[in-house]
Amino acid sequence: MPILESPYARLDLIRQPEQPNEPLQAFDAADEYLLAHLHEQALPAGARILILNDGFGALACSLAQRARVISSGDSHLAHLALQKNLQRNGLPADAVTFVPASESAHGPFDRVLIRVPKTLALLEEQLIRLHGQLAPGAEVIAAAMVKHLPRAAGDLLEKYIGPVQASLAVKKARLLFATPCDRPAATSPYPTRYRLDQPAIELVNHANLFCREGLDIGTRAFLPHLPRALGNLRVADLGCGNGVLGIVYALSNPQAALTLVDESYMAVQSARENWQTIHGDRVADIRAADGLADQPPASLDLVLCNPPFHQQQVVGDFLAWRMFTQAKAALSQGGELWIVGNRHLGYHLKLKRLFGKVEQVAATPKFVILRAIKG
Repeated sequence: MPILESPYARLDLIRQPEQPNEPLQAFDAADEYLLAHLHEQALPAGARILILNDGFGALACSLAQRARVISSGDSHLAHLALQKNLQRNGLPADAVTFVPASESAHGPFDRVLIRVPKTLALLEEQLIRLHGQLAPGAEVIAAAMVKHLPRAAGDLLEKYIGPVQASLAVKKARLLFATPCDRPAATSPYPTRYRLDQPAIELVNHANLFCREGLDIGTRAFLPHLPRALGNLRVADLGCGNGVLGIVYALSNPQAALTLVDESYMAVQSARENWQTIHGDRVADIRAADGLADQPPASLDLVLCNPPFHQQQVVGDFLAWRMFTQAKAALSQGGELWIVGNRHLGYHLKLKRLFGKVEQVAATPKFVILRAIKG
C-alpha cells in the first residue's frame, strides 16, 4: 500500500469502499502538491482550515495535528475513509470535524483547501457558502490533476472569491490560488426542480445530484415497470438519488415500508424533501449510508436500484457489484432485486452468478430491466 509522505506526516491511507488488491491509492499528486505548498508558505500552527471534497482524508489527516481542521464533502464513503484513516494512523477521532455538504461549515477560516469535484455545481454551491466565512488575509487554494481541471473551475473561483492565479503543473497536478476580495452575497441557483408527467410530481435536486436538470433516461425506462399493489413489503431504494424510484413505488404501494439510502448527503437531503412534499407524514427510513452495508440480513423483501458505474472520476462496475451483493444479503428468501442497466454492461450475467434466477422484465434499445430472485 503506497504511503503518503508529506512535510506534515507519513500516512498509511486506504480508500473506501475497500476492495481486494486495491489498484488505486487514496491520494494523488494534487494532494502532495497542495501539502508541499502549505509547508513552503509556513502554515501558522493552529490555523483554522476548511477542506472541501477531501476524497479519502489525505489532506485532513496530514494537517490534523498542525491546525484546526474542518472537512466538508458530499460523500458518506469519504467520511468513512476519513474516520478509518484517522484511526489507522493513530490520530484521535475528534482531530477533524466533518460537516456534510448538505449543511454549511461556519468560519472564519484562515485557509480554504479545495479538491475540485467532478460536479462543478457542487463547487459553485460551496463557493457561494464561503461568503462571509473567510478571515482577514485568508487564502483559498484549489487543487486537481490537470486532466480533471476544467477552465470553468477557475471561472467559478474568480466569480465568487476573487482573482485567480494558476501554478505550474507538477506531476500532472495544478493549484489555483484565489485572492479573496469583496463580492456581493450571491443567491444560489440550487436546488433545481423538474416535473414528471406520469406520475405528476415535482422533484427537488440539490447541487451534487446526478441528472439534476431532468430525470435520467435509465430511471425513465424503469418507472413504468415498477411492481404495483404488492402489499406491505419491506422495500429499499438503493442509491436513491432524489428518491424518485422509492417515492413513485410508494404511490402505488401505500402499505409498503420504504428505506431510501444513498452515499451522497445532498441526494439524501433531496430525497427527504421530496418524500415529505409528496408523502407528507408517511414514515420512511431515508439515510446516508454505505449502500445496504448496515442493513440487517433478510430484512427486506424488495430492492430497487439504478446502479452507478463510476466513483468520482473512476469508471467501473465495482460499486454496482458491491450493491448487488449487499442487496442479496439484505433480502429475505424469495426476495427480489430489480435493476435497470445499460445493455452493454452485462448485468444479467453478473446477477445470474450471484442470485441464480434472473428474469428480464422489459427492455428498450439501450436499457434492460432485470429481476433477480434470492433462492
